[in-house]
Amino acid sequence: MNDMRRIAPDPDGAPRPIKLGSPEHKMLFCHMLLDTHDAYKPALIDWPPLEPETQARIASLPIWDMAVQTEGRTGLFVKTFGESLSDPLLKRAVEMDAFEEQRHKIVLHDMVTSYGIKLEEEPPYVRPKDPEWAFMRSGYSECIDSFFGFGLFKVAKDTGFFPDELIDTFEPVMREEGRHILFFVNWVAWWRRNMPWWRRPYFEAKVIVVWLFLIWERIDMAKGMGDNSKAQENNFTLNGSKELGVEISFGELARICLAENDRRLAVYDQRLIRPRFVPGAIRLVLRFLGNPKPVTS
Repeated sequence: MNDMRRIAPDPDGAPRPIKLGSPEHKMLFCHMLLDTHDAYKPALIDWPPLEPETQARIASLPIWDMAVQTEGRTGLFVKTFGESLSDPLLKRAVEMDAFEEQRHKIVLHDMVTSYGIKLEEEPPYVRPKDPEWAFMRSGYSECIDSFFGFGLFKVAKDTGFFPDELIDTFEPVMREEGRHILFFVNWVAWWRRNMPWWRRPYFEAKVIVVWLFLIWERIDMAKGMGDNSKAQENNFTLNGSKELGVEISFGELARICLAENDRRLAVYDQRLIRPRFVPGAIRLVLRFLGNPKPVTS
């Protein structure tokens, strides 16, 4: 496997190639996160007034409890992992990641409060016993949910399900999700190449177990669909187009997700690796599906 990543020359000269796992690689993915931080304050967000019909549509989405709880859990998991680190730069970047995840929870909570959406009582957030496992679980889960979330956000925008003013308000959160998954997959690549050799098998086993856990979790969610509102809430990223009132095929939605994923991550340094498992799996599925049939009204 070639560890060198190059980008096309620009007017100022081509950026120097980097080797995955090198100190330069760590500096690149850490500063990508730190230097692109948006210092917006949730308390200053002016939630736009919505038409009653629009507000009712948004309130009806079965996602808000799980969205708030997921961000609460993720913020704690990332924060706990950051506390376990000794490398100053990496620690600072992970702490920024945790801060932004916790801010997402505040943004979501403020939004549902502003629009009169009632939430369930939040469960207690328990500190993980294995910070690395928790960080990996959160990171790989975000790689799945962000991939589909980018596409569903695009569908919600294009169909007018979310009005433009609400799209603009949520755009910083979507940008942060892209930065987080980019940071995470580059941390995985860097850590793989820097850990002691005897720890590598244990780490790779963790990666496999995390993916099996996440796949089983989503299969279990799919089985629980139907009248189970909690399952519908959990499975929104895979079933969201119907909730948005849009009848499109899986192939069409998959292509939107791929395009949005590529577009959102294209703005960052091309020497950083991108999430590959979910986009690769979707591209493989699309090869078997062939061209999607046109939607008939």
